[in-house]
Amino acid sequence: MSDSSGDAAFSPAECEAIRERLAAERAETSTRIAALNREFEAIVASNALVAVDDEHDPEGSSTAFERAHAAALLAQARDHLTALDEALERLERGDYGRCAVCGEPIPTERLEARPTATTCIRCATARPR
Repeated sequence: MSDSSGDAAFSPAECEAIRERLAAERAETSTRIAALNREFEAIVASNALVAVDDEHDPEGSSTAFERAHAAALLAQARDHLTALDEALERLERGDYGRCAVCGEPIPTERLEARPTATTCIRCATARPR
């Protein structure tokens, strides 16, 4: 990316590098989603083979907890995949690297740390959580 001032106007080479990074992260996330889907399905399948009372499992965590944990990780990965797709769309439109709130450039360092960022640090910290 061009400079640390966060200029959102990227050169064609920088756009290609960003596109490749987003695509690589998208591929990794898709692989993680597939693995989490298999894990979730295995938990559900194994739960069907055991007694219904998983609240008193002497082996440790309940299958309900494992199922909820896998489902939460899966939802998080799907959300990240959506954010990556949206970042790619912004890149194609020429909006990538601009804050969605104030319109100012998002600093390059922030985009390197969070390539799906839609806000600058000032706007991100000003928003209530």
